[in-house]
Amino acid sequence: MKIRNKTPLHRLAVFPLLLTQLAVAVLAATVGWLWKGPVAGYSTLLGGMIALVPNLYFTYKAFRYFGARSVDAIVQSFWSGEMGKLILTAALFALVFAGVERLNVAALFVGYGLVLGTSACSLLLVKGFPKH
Repeated sequence: MKIRNKTPLHRLAVFPLLLTQLAVAVLAATVGWLWKGPVAGYSTLLGGMIALVPNLYFTYKAFRYFGARSVDAIVQSFWSGEMGKLILTAALFALVFAGVERLNVAALFVGYGLVLGTSACSLLLVKGFPKH
């Protein structure tokens, strides 16, 4: 039996982490823009978005079901969410490398790494978030 989770995205416990990732991407892009110029700024933002958009997809897929009776659906959702996240990340990198003419590759990977680092530190960040 699959019990569908009807909680909207902004009410999930992971939503503050997604907002933190967005803030890190925008802040890093602003710093890159001011420090190295506009190309570094939008390259950093693109790198942050390459990390954030697949995380949004994973969140959508992973939290579709809940409850002990839905364990098979939950495992399947996590699996498909992770596979989709990996494919989406590769596609976004390919799209950026093929489609963006002026690109600062180092800034792109800095933005990507900072947002991924935010994910890696999520246990430290989520500790202080309010419970729903």
